[in-house]
Amino acid sequence: MRTSFFSFGLLATSLASPTLADSKPSLTKDCSETVIFPITLTWAKGTPDGFERDLIHVNGQFPGKALDVKQGVNVEFVVHNQLPFATTIHFHGIEQFHTPWSDGVPGLTQSGILPGETFVYKWKAEQYGTYWYHSHYKGQLEDGLFGAIRIKPAEGTPNPLDKISNTTQSLYQLQKAIENPELVLLSDWSHFTSEQLYNTSIEAKVDPICGDSLLVNGKGSVNCPGVPFLMSLNPPQALPLLQGQNLTDKGCVALSNTISQTTRPKNLDRVPPGMWEGCNATTSELTVIEADPQKGWISLNFISTASMQALAVSIDDHPMWLYEIDGRYVEPQLVDAMTLSHGARHAVMVQLDKPARDYTIHLASSGFNQKVYTSAALSYKGGSGENIPNASINYAGLNTTANVRIFDERTIVPFPPIHPAQTSDQTFKLVLNHTGEAYSWSLKDEKLYLPSYEDIAPLIYNSSGLDGTGLTMTTKNNSWVDLIFVATISGGIQPSHPIHKHSNKGFVIGYGSGEFNYTDVAEALQFIPQNFNLDNPPYRDTFTTLTALTESTWMVVRYKSENPGPFLMHCHISPHMTGGMGVAILDGYGDWPVVPPEYQPGANGGSISGY
Repeated sequence: MRTSFFSFGLLATSLASPTLADSKPSLTKDCSETVIFPITLTWAKGTPDGFERDLIHVNGQFPGKALDVKQGVNVEFVVHNQLPFATTIHFHGIEQFHTPWSDGVPGLTQSGILPGETFVYKWKAEQYGTYWYHSHYKGQLEDGLFGAIRIKPAEGTPNPLDKISNTTQSLYQLQKAIENPELVLLSDWSHFTSEQLYNTSIEAKVDPICGDSLLVNGKGSVNCPGVPFLMSLNPPQALPLLQGQNLTDKGCVALSNTISQTTRPKNLDRVPPGMWEGCNATTSELTVIEADPQKGWISLNFISTASMQALAVSIDDHPMWLYEIDGRYVEPQLVDAMTLSHGARHAVMVQLDKPARDYTIHLASSGFNQKVYTSAALSYKGGSGENIPNASINYAGLNTTANVRIFDERTIVPFPPIHPAQTSDQTFKLVLNHTGEAYSWSLKDEKLYLPSYEDIAPLIYNSSGLDGTGLTMTTKNNSWVDLIFVATISGGIQPSHPIHKHSNKGFVIGYGSGEFNYTDVAEALQFIPQNFNLDNPPYRDTFTTLTALTESTWMVVRYKSENPGPFLMHCHISPHMTGGMGVAILDGYGDWPVVPPEYQPGANGGSISGY
């Protein structure tokens, strides 16, 4: 039987007390190379952007405290669920080698953690880099259950800092910055709970892609610049997509727009007031990141926790050296602005060589669905506090001049070099489509991965649980797998989809426009070799498809199946995931893992080390 939270007695109280939660350093306890990280989840009022709503608090705060550990340690992530509903925790980007039962996906690797219960996730921090944890139950990411993870590289891990600067002083300063980064959570926010958003999508038959604000480290404000200003942000080529209609005063594409909401019948009277229009500005506190110019450099490790928006970020007068993506070093690139897809992590080095004052950090949605914006400040320690605007991006995330260097994620080169296999053993073609109702999205054969599948007996115990649905794919252990994603235009214009595969990273080896009219990559290479990179392609755990405006687009990801277990692959736009855009990959099916007793049905992860 699972252990009740209250049966932990003094242990639960001591691990999750407010005093410990607010203490430094963080919430961790080192026990012979094991770090214990306890969190207590509660449902309470909060005002991240100045508007009060119910949200999930982690140890009494939002966002959750960062988990900061060294590479190689064992982690015991202890969840005390005092929410009025079930939940799970997923560790985004953590590969879970040999611990698939700790991946946190209901219906695949565990059942939901019921109210009043405790669950212990045990895994090893085998990778260095920046990651994050978040709920993977229903749409609870939209309710604020998330926090950062940072894994400090093992001593001797090669890094690319000498490609940023090679002077003795700068290398010393850069190394210090990489050892003590600022973790910066970038979020979008709605004044409606995930349950309200999902219920509205079903009842009104709409795609709920209109939010209220953006947040930096959990702080932001609601901006209402007016419809004329919002309309002025649309470049001429985008105006036809609005179908002659204005954006709402919240910056959202109108509900009557058939490109974003399809031509299917709707019940617009079921859309609550304020969800699409009715902007009410707030003037709440914004985030200030202090930077000490005496240190020379600062590492800002950006984490997109967004559920709806693709987020563009820039810093006035400060170009950024991008050196780590999705938890792994890359060949550094100097950029002025970059867009983070949902779930992505971008770490940048910023030189602190400007006059000592404040500089605006701009955060804007760069997508078609909504124009929404917030800001934070990079504040030089001991500075005047003066702020002289000099933006690289505008309110809509677009470059302000032709000289702005915009990051192109297709140009990522791993550091040190790592190469994919030149051939694959299996190929799967997945057709991404807007299927049926406006809220319905599919990743494979127009089949919908329904939220109800989160409540079935987990596939880690019963791998046939989704048989007959068409929503599983089976791979062989120690094999190379090609995933061909086709964003088809047949169901209408498609946005970019940030596809996240649980467990392991993959190489993004090819992109193209039009249909993928080939059996596999080997055949395609005979006709369009220029569309592929099998030497040094991007290596990521979230892969963003190309927008399909006038024709279909495609992307190919190659990964090695080497961690047997059931792993979810899904679009990380939250309404798309709850709308069905997912598939279960049964990796290494012939070598299915033996689940330890502490993770068998009804168990809770076992005892906590040292107690």
